[in-house]
This record gives sequence, C-alpha cells and structure tokens, in this order.
Amino acid sequence: MTIPVIIDCDPGIDDVMALTLAFAHPELDIKLITTEPGNQTQAKTIHNALAFTSYMKQDIEIARGLDAPFFRKLEIAAEVHGDNGLGDVQFPEPTIQLSNRTAIEAMKETLIASEEQIVLIATGPLTNIGALLLAHPEVKSKIKYISYMGGAAVGGNMSPTAEFNVYVDPHAAEIVFQSGIPIVMSGLDVTHKAYVTLEELDRIEAIGSDFAHKVAAMLRFYVHAAKQTAFHSPEFENRIRLHDLCAVSYVLTPELFEGDDCYVAIEIEGKYTAGTTVVDYEQRTGLPHNVKVLHTVHREKFVEQFMDAVKVMSRHIG
Repeated sequence: MTIPVIIDCDPGIDDVMALTLAFAHPELDIKLITTEPGNQTQAKTIHNALAFTSYMKQDIEIARGLDAPFFRKLEIAAEVHGDNGLGDVQFPEPTIQLSNRTAIEAMKETLIASEEQIVLIATGPLTNIGALLLAHPEVKSKIKYISYMGGAAVGGNMSPTAEFNVYVDPHAAEIVFQSGIPIVMSGLDVTHKAYVTLEELDRIEAIGSDFAHKVAAMLRFYVHAAKQTAFHSPEFENRIRLHDLCAVSYVLTPELFEGDDCYVAIEIEGKYTAGTTVVDYEQRTGLPHNVKVLHTVHREKFVEQFMDAVKVMSRHIG
C-alpha cells in the first residue's frame, strides 16, 4: 500500500538528500513538490527542485510557493548551503517545467481531489503550509499528519534557542502548530543524532556513480561550511547531520524513531527567543498535546537506509 505525500521544501543540500530517500521508495506516492525560500532564495530553491528532480528522472509536478515569510525579513543560509544552494555541485538544466499552479493552489486542489488523507512532509520554513491553512481551512481534514523538520526542545542553530526553519517564519509555524493537525517534529534534538561519519561518506562515494560523487561533494561542502558557523560544536567535527532526511525517514520507517507527545508553542515576539519551539515536556501548561517531538533515532539503520537510497537512485539514473 502506498502513502500519498506532498513535499514542501527549500532545496538546499539536506533537502536534496531527503528527496533522494523519497524518490527511492515507490511506497511513497509523491503527489506534488512545493518550494519556498530558506536555505537559499526562492529563485534558487525552485531551480534546484526542478533541476534535481529532472536529473533523478522523476515526473512530479513542482509548484512555486510564497517568496518571503509572513512578517519578517527573509534570512537565508547561503553560508551553509553555498551560493547556488547545493555547495559546489551543478545539476544539468531542468527538463521539467514549473507548474502553472501556485503552490497554494496546487496543494489545495491536490488535497481536495484525494480520496484518502495525504501526509505533508515539510523540510523548510512553514510559510506555504501556513498560508494554505489560513486561506483554505477546509483542507485540514484531508491532511493525515505533518512530518516536519524544524524546531528544537533544547538549543538552537540560529539563536541560543531557535532552529533555522522556525526562526525564518515563526508566524507561519504558529499557525501550523495551532491548526489541530497532528504534527511529528524532527527537531535538532533528533537530527543532531541523525548523522553520517566521514568514513561512512567515503563508503557512499565508493558506490562510484555520478550521483554518489555528487552526494559526497555536497555533503563534504556541508560539513566544512557547518564548521564555520557560530553554533558548530567539536562533537560534530566528523559528523554530517542529515536534518531533513528525518522527516522522510519517519514517514517510511517510524519504528526507527522515538519521541514524546507534548504541547508545543511557537515564540513569535521574544527579543531574544523569536522562533523558539517551546516544548512543554513537564505538562505544566495543562494544554493538550499537539506535537510528537522526536528525540532518538536508530542511527545505523538510518544511515543504511540512506545508503541504499543512493544505490537505488544511482541504478535508476543509469
């Protein structure tokens, strides 16, 4: 049985890794890919989505979302993902054409037309999904749950308490988290444990395909760039964190993860804490749980799953 999904992303090196895993598993019926800015500007993220999906020989509609957060000035992560968003790697010019539908139109119409509930996989800021829910609240019942890479119960990578994706558009995140739709949050608590080592990266490169070499080049750029950021820690010196991959991996293999059901709120006004996901682990608010907060991953099986995906797609591309 297949799982119908919509993938909302901001490609981005780790978004490309997440798409690789999704493309490699036919049990995911990818109805639509939508983009927003985040890891790079919208012009670059939409180009990367089109070029990478074309390179991977996938026939999937790709629709352009909103170009900026709701109320904040756009911040991008060019220092981590590079000038084109994919490190030093270039993919051939896309053969897929951009959809005539906007992301919001395409998501609404795809959800309404579906006979079964659809899982939303979100690996960037939540601008598009927040806008969808504001404009078309009638689609909520058609969403099974949202598998989201974003947030953190403890610590941050954009401020001491805020993770990048939520920090970029906390107002959209607040709309989504308060929507009543079930959410599985792959925050930094779990994604910092979802890494490949440099030795494992050598094994990926040894697959020998053009795609494997591109994956290795992107990830080597990624780990080097991460070392230059203010939130780099010596414990991650030889670890490449595959943040966005967790959101796809959970949909495929939830048994690889552990988490707790909690109430989670988004801080949108704090001078020092805007974009923080406030996780009520102690249930002190008395509010009902709205998010499953992941904190543990079976790393070895997670890495094996990703390596297998690179092999599968290498054969598919030929």
